[in-house]
Amino acid sequence: AEIMSAKHVKPDFSKSQAADITRRLFGFTPIEMGSLPSYMDQNFYVATAEGGKYVLKVFNLKDSENPSLIEAQMWAMSFLLQNGIPVPTSVPTASGQITSLEEAETDFGCGCQKYLVALLTFLPGTTISKVPSTPQLLYEAGETAARMDKILLNFQHPYRSELQRDQFIWSLSSIPNLEGYLHVVDGEPLKHVVKAVIHQYKTCVLPKRRLFRSCLIHGDFNDLNVLVQPDDDGHHRISGILDFGDMHVSYYIYELAIVILYMMLEQPNPVEVGGPVLAGWESVLPLNEAEKECLYTLVISRLCQSLILARHSVMLHPDNEEYLMLTSKKGVPLLHLLWELGKEAVEKVWFDRAAQYSDEKQL
Repeated sequence: AEIMSAKHVKPDFSKSQAADITRRLFGFTPIEMGSLPSYMDQNFYVATAEGGKYVLKVFNLKDSENPSLIEAQMWAMSFLLQNGIPVPTSVPTASGQITSLEEAETDFGCGCQKYLVALLTFLPGTTISKVPSTPQLLYEAGETAARMDKILLNFQHPYRSELQRDQFIWSLSSIPNLEGYLHVVDGEPLKHVVKAVIHQYKTCVLPKRRLFRSCLIHGDFNDLNVLVQPDDDGHHRISGILDFGDMHVSYYIYELAIVILYMMLEQPNPVEVGGPVLAGWESVLPLNEAEKECLYTLVISRLCQSLILARHSVMLHPDNEEYLMLTSKKGVPLLHLLWELGKEAVEKVWFDRAAQYSDEKQL
């Protein structure tokens, strides 16, 4: 799989550069600018004199080399919005382009580099990580992710093949490649568990992968990429899905595993979370036997992937450590908990709770 390199280092545009791009390319006058957190790209919140609110996104160097991939993602987002999923969409430049290449100096000795920029509509809301997670909200997370993937089955575009991304390091098909990164946890108890999880992936998941159903997935349905807003009753409802940078052709079950994992991270009783998420997912896309059999292994595999690749990214990019290590604080104890409980016990909680929750919804 592609190795994360210095090319994945975040861009470092100043607010004045971002304001200039907003004026020059999109014809808007920024009256307020702010930085938004990001893993590998650079995001600016922009409020304009014309009354609009946007996010100016500057892509990292690696992704900037592939404008067709970014364009395919942008078109997929427009397709989702047309089909009722609340996502940001791109605002074309004054000359009608979706993205533009902008030059800037880099601070790692490569001279001037060209970065791809795009302007996206800004969605209001709070991240799901900041509100109490009710079973209803977790159900809605599973249901929304499944609806989104089902809609994407019908997405067609000349650049759709760019989303194949067979070597994508964040794909759950790339779990065996984590072995090449294990040195980042040398001497820690974590290393032993991660090696055991990779082994379980190879023995449980690999033989069954041909039975998984293929589709296009968001690939990073995490607790910072899901926005919520209160409804009239004061309950939180999902109001937006952000960040389609990890979108790739994959399998339904991978998406579900990713949703379950990231919804668990903020929870006092994380194991319980899988039940309502699974119930919501299966209300749209019931799992087949092979998918059910691999769910636990895929969830903990994603957790290992997240922990190991974050450590690796921190080595490349120490000044973004706080954001990169967000998952680690809660992730390491969660991994030990899930691993000690074991596949059978955790799956029993998930599938029993899902069945119980679906029954209650029908009453």
